[in-house]
Amino acid sequence: MTAVSNPTACVVNHRIFSETLKFYSELIADIENAKNNICFEIFKFIDDAVGIRIRDALIKKSREGVRVRLMIDSWGVPSSDTFFDELVSAGGQVRFFMKLRYNLDALTKHHRRNHRKIIVIDDHIVYLGSANINQYSITWRELIVKMEGKIAHTFKKAFNSCWKIYRKNTFNIRHQTTALSCGDFKIIRDVPSLTRQKVKKKFENLIKNARRQVIIETPYFLPGYYLRKLLMDAGKRGVDVKVIIPKQSDVTLVDILRNKYLGLLHKNNVQLLMYKPNNLHSKMMLVDNEEFFFGTSNFDYRSFRYMYEIMLLGKDPNLLQDLVVHNNKTLENCDTFNYELWKKRPMMQKFFENLLIPFRHLL
Repeated sequence: MTAVSNPTACVVNHRIFSETLKFYSELIADIENAKNNICFEIFKFIDDAVGIRIRDALIKKSREGVRVRLMIDSWGVPSSDTFFDELVSAGGQVRFFMKLRYNLDALTKHHRRNHRKIIVIDDHIVYLGSANINQYSITWRELIVKMEGKIAHTFKKAFNSCWKIYRKNTFNIRHQTTALSCGDFKIIRDVPSLTRQKVKKKFENLIKNARRQVIIETPYFLPGYYLRKLLMDAGKRGVDVKVIIPKQSDVTLVDILRNKYLGLLHKNNVQLLMYKPNNLHSKMMLVDNEEFFFGTSNFDYRSFRYMYEIMLLGKDPNLLQDLVVHNNKTLENCDTFNYELWKKRPMMQKFFENLLIPFRHLL
């Protein structure tokens, strides 16, 4: 745990987790030590060994009188309808965000999901990052940041705001997307929208204003034309642009479509690094070794257009240093994009790349 000397700072201590099991262990310990309240907002909470262990810890705290509120997106709920019954009986509150319903707009409405992953404990500890609660992704490389300090209360405001609209189709979008500040930190929130797309616009501004370096870690790399152009423009003006993606993610269709754009990016000074060991699931941007932007949003159409996302923007030097260490370890296990091999890919592969273009917003 990295600490700062100012006890009133927004972030007094922080710790970065790249390995999911270490994150789960720390989270369970913090849940067990909770005294007042736990706010838990997650995309997936599966009824496997990991989910059972964390659910049981929440049940125990509920029985002890701790207020437990758990919100899960309806796409990521356990297969058992009774999985959380004991937690509710113990006094915990469980809400399922935007339950799936058949309607005329099912194709797009069902993609408007709550992809956020934040956990606030006793208004003092907050976890923000890329990991869900499930066992199948325990070998993935993630990025979860635990922070202690006043910033936890600011994240609780974001949680409370989403807690109130968990089953509403219409709400005050401006209120839901207004940036929340704590000192020099800014919490950027997004909701499904064709026009607002606050997270995407922040990515755009960071790339446009970069002077020396842009580093991106993302599992699903499907930026639109303008973002691709900004990356290439940055490379042309001498910015060191690195995009780190998994060699093979867990979504094959995304891998096929992203492949279409890699050659042109490579030719325009965008360095493409392929993470080898397993799926790289972290979501982060570092700019000029001065600024960071991390959280839950992927670098793709779907996150920008259809997802409820949350990201943290800041310049804290201690946190930045540890994020650089995380990134350097990621780079140690990467291969450089092979442009010559890409040019020789089979015609059938090119056919499927083009076939998927109309569906790029839904992958």
